[in-house]
Amino acid sequence: MIGAIAAGAIGAFVQAPITADFLIIAGGGGGGKDGAGGGGAGGYLNSKTGETSGGGQSAQSKLSLTAGITYTITVGNGGAGSTSNSATGVAGGNSSIAGTGITTVTATGGGGGGSRDFAKDGGAGGSGGGGTRSGGSGGTPTASPVQGYAGQGGLATAPGGGGGGAGELGGTDGQGDGGDGLDSTISGSNVTRGGGGGGGAGDGSRATVGGAGGGGAGGNGTSTAPVAGSANTGGGGGGGSNETIYVNGAAGGSGVVIISAGVAAASTTGSPSNPSLGIYIYNGDGSITF
Repeated sequence: MIGAIAAGAIGAFVQAPITADFLIIAGGGGGGKDGAGGGGAGGYLNSKTGETSGGGQSAQSKLSLTAGITYTITVGNGGAGSTSNSATGVAGGNSSIAGTGITTVTATGGGGGGSRDFAKDGGAGGSGGGGTRSGGSGGTPTASPVQGYAGQGGLATAPGGGGGGAGELGGTDGQGDGGDGLDSTISGSNVTRGGGGGGGAGDGSRATVGGAGGGGAGGNGTSTAPVAGSANTGGGGGGGSNETIYVNGAAGGSGVVIISAGVAAASTTGSPSNPSLGIYIYNGDGSITF
């Protein structure tokens, strides 16, 4: 009888799984060189009800976490901008959440912008990089599930193509701007992330604009250097111009991982910010245990 009571008491203290929302954004791609495409935004995966993931996808399934299990957080770096006509900008690094009992959730790094003249096409990735102004094609989103949009192809008499954003295609304006990112309130305030990088222009050409959500503007001839994607947004880097200076591409922005569980963690590493109960924002690698 005592054994039965003890067993029942132990069973009564088994903790239910912790349901947690997440936003995972990979690093943005670097811009290409010389009349180049902008970098694509890092892949964007969001489980918050009422919001969307990148590429027009529905919210992901929420995480079911177990108390006492340590979950590993990886935050992707932004890709370097290209300094060679024979190479696209470097793709961004992947971001992820992994641990025992869950399927690893991975956001794919953004594709790099195409470089003139030997690597004209934008790279594939979470969102695709833009192509060069000399006929390059925009890169495609290759992650599964889809996490962003394609980059724009290069325009023969205009800037290189804009990198794709989490929320729209690169260059929807037809002028090489980066695609816009997406809004999320998972951190407790509304923040836009995941913008694509703008393509590189010629001297006197209209300067391109990076996509809303951290995308870097493209270079503009002899007057404006390309802009790096903003840190911890997954924004793509701006493409380099086709003039005598500012020809190299700019780097993409690093990614971010946000977990919202509604309960305090037992321990964390990596110094995440904690704006309110149960919300943890990782701007770099770390871990969390509930």
